[in-house]
Amino acid sequence: MLDQIKGLHHVTSMAASAPVNNHFFTKTLGLRRVKKTVNFDSPDVYHLYYGDEVGTPGTVMTYFPFPNIGQGRPGTGEVGTTVFSVPKGALGYWSERLASQGVDGLQAEETFGQKRLNFAGPDGDGFALVEVDGDDRAPWTDNGVDADHAIRGFHSVAMRLRDEGATAELLKYMGYQELDRKDGVVRLIVPGGNEASTVDLETMPNINRSLQGAGSVHHVAFAVENRAKQLEVRKALMDTGYHVTPVIDRDYFWAIYFRTPGGVLFEIATNEPGFTRDEDIATLGADLKLPQQHRHLRPILAQHLEKLED
Repeated sequence: MLDQIKGLHHVTSMAASAPVNNHFFTKTLGLRRVKKTVNFDSPDVYHLYYGDEVGTPGTVMTYFPFPNIGQGRPGTGEVGTTVFSVPKGALGYWSERLASQGVDGLQAEETFGQKRLNFAGPDGDGFALVEVDGDDRAPWTDNGVDADHAIRGFHSVAMRLRDEGATAELLKYMGYQELDRKDGVVRLIVPGGNEASTVDLETMPNINRSLQGAGSVHHVAFAVENRAKQLEVRKALMDTGYHVTPVIDRDYFWAIYFRTPGGVLFEIATNEPGFTRDEDIATLGADLKLPQQHRHLRPILAQHLEKLED
C-alpha cells in the first residue's frame, strides 16, 4: 500500500464558454482565479484555474472551455459530483445565494451524517457543498463571500461506476481506507491526508457509460509532495500493471496519468512548484501566462481568446 498520496490535488473539467465559466466560479462561488493560461495541446483554448488565495492543492478546480463543445452525457466511468467544503451552518446562506443567481439543481440532503446542498454548474456540472466542522483552511474572500460562509476547498469527489470493486481496490492500494458504506455508496478516506481526502464510489450497474463534453470532468488529480514521491508512485503503479504516462511538466506541477478500471482518468500531481512560480500573489491569475512552447503565439492568442472579467 502506498503512503505518498495525501488526497485531492485538483479536478479538471470541460466547459462551453470561458466567460460564463469564469463568472460562475469567481462571482457566484467566490473563488479566486489563480491562473489564466492555455491548454498545452490546444493553445487556442484557455486553461483556467480557480481556488484559494494561492491555489493550494486540494482547493483547485480547473477548466478547459472549448467553444461550441457538445454537451456531455452523464453516466458511469466518470466523476459525477465534485464536492466543496463550507463551514458548519453555511448552507442556508448558499441556498439563498445560489437561488438568487439562478443556479439550477438545488437540493438539500444529508449524506454520511453531513448536511449537503447539491447544485448544477453552467454546463450541468454536478456540484455540492457540504458542511464541515473544523476545516481551518483559509478561504478566499475578495470575491464577495465572507469568511463565515466561503468555500474552503474540496471535500471530496464522487465517482459513478458500473462496479466499484476494482476501483476501490486501486484506491486502497493508493493509501485510501474504507470509512463507511450506505445506499450503494462506498466512502474512502486517506488517514492523515489533506482536507480534500475523501472519495465516494457510487455503484450504478444499470446506467449507460458517460460521454464527455461540456460539464464533464476530464480527470481527477491526487496530490503528492514532490517529484521524488511521484516517481515512487509511478513505479509502484507500473509494477502493479497500470499503464502510466511519463512525467509531464505542467508548469505549476508535474503530472502523470493513468486510466482506472472503472474508466475514470487519474492524475498524480506534485504540490511543487505551485502557481506563484511566474506571478506574485497579489496579481495571481490576472495576466495570460503561456507555456514555453506557445509563447510565440501570444499576439495571435491575445486576439483570439475571449476577454474575461477580473
